[in-house]
Amino acid sequence: MLFWVGYCFGSPCWKISSTLFNLCIGVMNSDKALTRTTIVMSHAVLVMWTKDKLDVRDNRNSLYAQKHKILGGDSPFLLCIIRYSIQDMGCMVSTPKDSGGNRRKPGSIGEVSVYVPGLRIPKPVDFSQSLGDYLSRNIVERLSALRTRIVVMAGQEGPTITRTKRKSATQHGGSTLADLLQALEDYLPVLLGLVKDGSHLQYKVQFVWVNQEDDAEETAMSNAWYEVLSVLHLMAMLSLSQANLLLLPRTSTDGYQPKVSEENRRASVDIFLKSAGYLDCAVRHVLPQLPAELRRNLPVDLAEGVLRALCLQALGQGVDIQLGMAIDSTKATLAVKRRLACEMVKYWQQAQDNIMNLPLSNGWGEKHRLYVKWKYVEAKAAAYYYHGLILDEGNTEKSHGMAVAALQAADEYFKESKKLCEAFNAAPPLSRNPPPWGTMKYLSEKIPKDTSSKVRINRDLYSHERIMETAPTLPDFALALKPDEYQLPQVSPSWRTET
Repeated sequence: MLFWVGYCFGSPCWKISSTLFNLCIGVMNSDKALTRTTIVMSHAVLVMWTKDKLDVRDNRNSLYAQKHKILGGDSPFLLCIIRYSIQDMGCMVSTPKDSGGNRRKPGSIGEVSVYVPGLRIPKPVDFSQSLGDYLSRNIVERLSALRTRIVVMAGQEGPTITRTKRKSATQHGGSTLADLLQALEDYLPVLLGLVKDGSHLQYKVQFVWVNQEDDAEETAMSNAWYEVLSVLHLMAMLSLSQANLLLLPRTSTDGYQPKVSEENRRASVDIFLKSAGYLDCAVRHVLPQLPAELRRNLPVDLAEGVLRALCLQALGQGVDIQLGMAIDSTKATLAVKRRLACEMVKYWQQAQDNIMNLPLSNGWGEKHRLYVKWKYVEAKAAAYYYHGLILDEGNTEKSHGMAVAALQAADEYFKESKKLCEAFNAAPPLSRNPPPWGTMKYLSEKIPKDTSSKVRINRDLYSHERIMETAPTLPDFALALKPDEYQLPQVSPSWRTET
């Protein structure tokens, strides 16, 4: 079988990053017609070709250049050649070990303050083949370049992005969470040109993404709204990953216990609201654009229930941070803390309601379900604790008896939450708790101590019959924290020249 490069880049500049290009490969042998597909470099070889010589620049070796016939004109140009394999099935090109196109499950994701259920990774798309007859070369190349940048970044960073190591660069230039998020934001206005005014172009390209929570490894759909939905989901997951990094305790300069700075806590609340805004937009403005049949065939990662649960998770964790800051404040009253704890319960309860009946049996999905259940029970421990303290301020036997029951409930929920936490960390991919800090560090010390003390005092004062056997109902507060009002961006001006 003979291979050659069929698409070149007309620039001899060596400074261009080798990770930002699309490459079309022509494949031909004695009995097959020429076919094309788009693949992405996870490892690239830069080749400077002139009429007289072939110059290979590769940080590994120059073996690949000797195996290819390089075609081109007389002027210098820059080519990218990559390692690849050919599957004789509709000419699908893949690089299982190097590209981001296959689902990879890490054995461990390290410390988790904010759970991110994996990142869906886009697979390469050949826009020129699908849209070449309908759009100008400029817009096709712009779509290709922007999306390829995302494919490469996500392919390199995706498998490790949920781990708790701060990454500033990789072997090929790399990307940070912020870089990948910016790449998605740059791509979205150009992508939205495909769906503008109900354009027929939205059905011309088949978009493929690798799933994480669904049993199916990947899902392909010929609908640009599916791509928009996938982009928003990835933006939200990257934001949650940013929040996780901010909320991992760091060793303080004063040598005391690791802690999370107030600056990081405040920044994380803003990020939670931003993430919730992406997901809320996906549910309210993007999902309705997909036909009912396609919505039924979406992977569970993008099911409405999962999107809503993730949105509520972000809001619940935002309230958790607010409660922690209230605990640290000398001005926050018990009533304020109880209200925040009760709101947190409602967010996590609604999150659990949204995913409890979904088929989250895959590793990431089962861990996601355990995380929501753990946080829901943990929130109830906090709410019953503060409710019990307020009830104990009453002057009647009844209020004291209700206080004891509430504190006992808090203690039981706290014990249950520790078991659920262990189950969550033991579920694949493995994880571990960061050093204790914030709300649960405070409550892990106060709940057992205060419950034991209040129960002993009140049982000395009142007969056992006066102590309620069931916990009193928690007060119902309106939810104050709302997602950011995220709106899809305007279509890129680059579409103005298209007819």
